[in-house]
Amino acid sequence: MTDFMIRFILSNLLIAGLAGILLLARRLFCRVLSERMQYRLWFLFLALLILPFLPFPASGLFFPFFPFGRSDVALTDAGKEPAWQPVQEGFSSEWMDDFTLSVSNHTSDHFGWILFTIWIIGMLLPLFFTLSSLRRLGRLKRSALPLQDPDIRDLYKNCLEEMHIAKNIPLFSTAFLKTPLIVGIFKPAIYMPIAVIRECRPMEIRYMLLHELEHYRHKDGIAGGLMALAGILYWLNPAVRFALKEMRGDREIACDASVLKRLDPTAYEEYGCTLLNFAARSSHSPFPFSAGLGAGKKLLERRILHIAAYERPSFNKKIKSGAAFLLTALLLLLTAPGLSAYGSDDSHYHWQYARENLTIADLSAAFNGYDGSFVLYDLAADRWTVYNMDQALTRSAPDSTYKIYDALFALEEGVITPQDSLIRWDGTNYPFGTWNTDQTLRSAMTGSVNWYFQTLDAQMGRSVLTSRIREIGYGNGDISGSLSSYWLESSLQISPAEQVLLLKSMYTNDFDFQPENIQAVKDALRLDTDGSATLYGKTGTGQVDGLDVNGWFVGFVERAEGPSFFALRIASRKDATGSQAAQITLSLLDEMDIFHTP
Repeated sequence: MTDFMIRFILSNLLIAGLAGILLLARRLFCRVLSERMQYRLWFLFLALLILPFLPFPASGLFFPFFPFGRSDVALTDAGKEPAWQPVQEGFSSEWMDDFTLSVSNHTSDHFGWILFTIWIIGMLLPLFFTLSSLRRLGRLKRSALPLQDPDIRDLYKNCLEEMHIAKNIPLFSTAFLKTPLIVGIFKPAIYMPIAVIRECRPMEIRYMLLHELEHYRHKDGIAGGLMALAGILYWLNPAVRFALKEMRGDREIACDASVLKRLDPTAYEEYGCTLLNFAARSSHSPFPFSAGLGAGKKLLERRILHIAAYERPSFNKKIKSGAAFLLTALLLLLTAPGLSAYGSDDSHYHWQYARENLTIADLSAAFNGYDGSFVLYDLAADRWTVYNMDQALTRSAPDSTYKIYDALFALEEGVITPQDSLIRWDGTNYPFGTWNTDQTLRSAMTGSVNWYFQTLDAQMGRSVLTSRIREIGYGNGDISGSLSSYWLESSLQISPAEQVLLLKSMYTNDFDFQPENIQAVKDALRLDTDGSATLYGKTGTGQVDGLDVNGWFVGFVERAEGPSFFALRIASRKDATGSQAAQITLSLLDEMDIFHTP
């Protein structure tokens, strides 16, 4: 919850900037944009307000063919020689025994829930006003009577015919309004104040009816509902409140322009006088999902000035108005990827996989009910196979699979060397017998000996680790957790897709590390052979409060035709282990004729 609220607050800052961009564009293009185009720009703004709540990246929605996602690792070096060479030593038979220690889930999300509670409580006030308005609207409907004046009914019928509106929109009279109003989204109705019916001339009533019917033609009731919802969700953002106020004003000006198009120029002054006589009776619409003549003093001044200066748009102005609209719209939409809370969320990897030679495979039967994903990349064929793309891009703790790169960092920093990787056991009694002895890189990797890699980290230090992790682009790059456990169900996270990309990049030495160091890591990862192919990999198990919740198996298979890289992750409330992930992976590799378990 903390992450979402922080990202939502950051999105609000960006939204404030977007509102400023839109207001600036309106000012720059005020002589070019038509009244209707200015109003329509606000619908783009309303659409952007939805993005922080989307459960997928906004870049995929607006720009599916452009690479807005991060791409830290090259994908196509099929012709590059591998940095690793074959080795001939014996194989371990214990690699599937993935030893791990449980961590406690002490993560506190109190701050996030406090922010969320404040946000929800803040929404209650505008929601209360909206519901109160809806109740008053209900009373208005119950008290209103069908308008009986035959002359006005004939006038209204003529207006409907003039505007080619076939829908039956009832016309009511009421004593509870000061200005005419059209209310309703699915069942619209126009309500005329009794005082207006008694005091106004037929021509003035015609102007009012045309105005309300123009609101209906352009579905301004729906826009009113969207604005009311935006005002509730973004109560904490003054820029949004100001933008919504401007949108309501532009809605009325656009409606005025639509009416003026229907009138003879000699009637413009009379329409303006009608607006002056009745619009100021109410400062704003008293109901949500409604639109009418009501306006505040400043808006009324804007509308009168607009009416006085109104000219029918020429063809050239229409073209220029459309071009200005498209330019402004493009500028706003280019910001969409950054607005999505998902897009700002580092719990997902943003991979533009649509450009890849990729097959989505249904491998659910192999997962035995586990939630998870499998990613495979054939380097020679430059071909991807993915099961469950959403999970393939979802980051989680790497657990012991991170030891691949921890070892590589230590080799590069000279903490250990390929010739001398021995670290003495300090006598601490661990629950696994294989941990209670001196370790080399090979034995520590095979036995997944935490203390060995914790010793490496302690000697390298947090700043070196941070620099190295950023250098290779490892997952979210966050090692803010304890230095002894940041990779164990803590701050550091990575997705299956990234695991494969990193393995491939390490294999081809895109990192430009020392080849002998990469070879040493390869030696430590070697697991098994089937005679024609060799399997390399590392398991990982995430255990929280004694329950195995996260199981990994990542690695690659060397064959004569080239290497294939893989990552499989399973998740569950219990019994999700690295050994179980390895068993599922081996069955899949066997079915795909990549590696056959002896």
